[in-house]
Amino acid sequence: MKYITPVSLLLVVTLVGCQSEETSTTNSAQFNADAITQQKRELALKLSESYSEFEATLKTQISAQNLSISVSTLKEKQPDSDFSQQMVAVDAQIRSMKGIEEFTQQLLQLRIADASMVKEWQEGQSPLFAFEPKGNDASWQYIEAFDVYGQVHQLDVYQMPDVPVFVVDSNSEVELRAGLQAMRVEMNKLGQPTMLTTTESGQVEAVSMARSTEVSSVDPISTTVLKKIQLADDKEPWISGRAEIYAIVTGVNPSRDEPTIDLVEMPYLDYDKQDYFPNQVMIQWSRYRWGAADLILMEQDDGTDYKELGKLLVKVAEEVMKLIPDPEVQAYAIIPQITGKIIDAIPDGLLTNDDDYVDVFYTIMQDTSYIDHPGASGNAVATFEPLTINPTRP
Repeated sequence: MKYITPVSLLLVVTLVGCQSEETSTTNSAQFNADAITQQKRELALKLSESYSEFEATLKTQISAQNLSISVSTLKEKQPDSDFSQQMVAVDAQIRSMKGIEEFTQQLLQLRIADASMVKEWQEGQSPLFAFEPKGNDASWQYIEAFDVYGQVHQLDVYQMPDVPVFVVDSNSEVELRAGLQAMRVEMNKLGQPTMLTTTESGQVEAVSMARSTEVSSVDPISTTVLKKIQLADDKEPWISGRAEIYAIVTGVNPSRDEPTIDLVEMPYLDYDKQDYFPNQVMIQWSRYRWGAADLILMEQDDGTDYKELGKLLVKVAEEVMKLIPDPEVQAYAIIPQITGKIIDAIPDGLLTNDDDYVDVFYTIMQDTSYIDHPGASGNAVATFEPLTINPTRP
């Protein structure tokens, strides 16, 4: 007969508890994703049937340089339209489902699927109206679309249509920005002092937030900068548009036996198989113990409730730390355990499309350069360099 040690028993209880909560969250996320897809489908059908009301407005707003029109612009141009009012109501519902209603006033948009479609559409060709199907794109059999008579068409998932197509969609850039803000607020409420680096806040503000209260304000700041990155050539459906990528940086607090989790917005990573040179600060080393951290690359997902995602990240990381009585014994070997648990939990817990996990860079070390360094999954190659930021001279 085998005896279960107290530590093993704690592990069993913890994992069972996590799995139970993740199952509940999975069901909620799937329900939200299904509901959002259905709402977008209804909007696409409604627009197809009332296209004649909007044709003039769309043709003054959509061009090869501007492929989309926001819900607020539609409402402004067509305030009495049933479709405009329905779109505003659905927009509010979706923002609430995603937990971002406090961080953005609008989310939905209409966009033409590709700039190559604009000329023929402007010259009079009737468009189709589509929406992104639910679930993992690997399981999609076709893209459902409606013509101006409300008739259904089934389009190829990967082959760009030879007719203009309007997509009822979320503004992914706005959604990700609001979602990351919602995650940070929720994580801070749970006692996890998460830092969010955005292109809008700028590197200077991000660096200043990283200063520990124990460190003098005139001390140099040690960071690691992302100099270059390329994502692998993924066969993405034409309807999905540009990718919206963000990073989750994981490690251990330098002064307490607690995890440190930071978020980094990466809005420039629009397309795969293309080099980007962001020169972006990714890791603020004063926030991490042992001069080591992991970096997970994620893609925004349509079924995400960002508040719940923030809660899950904190819960998973804290559960791993609870199982390690003395972190100094394992040292930075703890970090991949936190990262691995987060990667395992996120697809099952909050996201509905397996492609949302992009790649992970394990054990990025302080004061170390990584040239054309592949991620563990082979989906990203990046160059990281150490950068010490000195105080501004008088």
